[in-house]
Amino acid sequence: MRGGNAGTDAALRILVVEDEVLIALELECLLDDLGHVTVGIAGSSTEAIALGRSATPDVAFVDIHLVDGPTGVEVARALSADPRITVVFMTANAKRIPDDFAGAIGVIAKPYSERVVASILDWVADRRAGRAPEHGAPDGFHFAPAP
Repeated sequence: MRGGNAGTDAALRILVVEDEVLIALELECLLDDLGHVTVGIAGSSTEAIALGRSATPDVAFVDIHLVDGPTGVEVARALSADPRITVVFMTANAKRIPDDFAGAIGVIAKPYSERVVASILDWVADRRAGRAPEHGAPDGFHFAPAP
């Protein structure tokens, strides 16, 4: 693991879809520490989908349960329809994720560690740059099943 983009890759643009403000701000600080850019924080599905369209994120971290209910799956489906956006669920409610993962590449279990967030962002950066990722799934991350 490189521990963030370490200045070797362009910073990823990340949308945080999380209705708990403290968790969202903590994640935003972590992303900043890792050298990435948070393009927005959304607490509802409507806000998340609008930000996904307007802020052009590379990655969206999506919680399942938002202020308007368990609508994170709808958000994942809408955002993953854009092939430029990599969707990662970040939730303690993994049982609510459908079998097809709604287009997300996988799920980070809450509570999450800084290491797993950094590792999956390294993985995404490698894939976006056309490189084979340096590692498999880190502890605390589960890839979506192959279609």
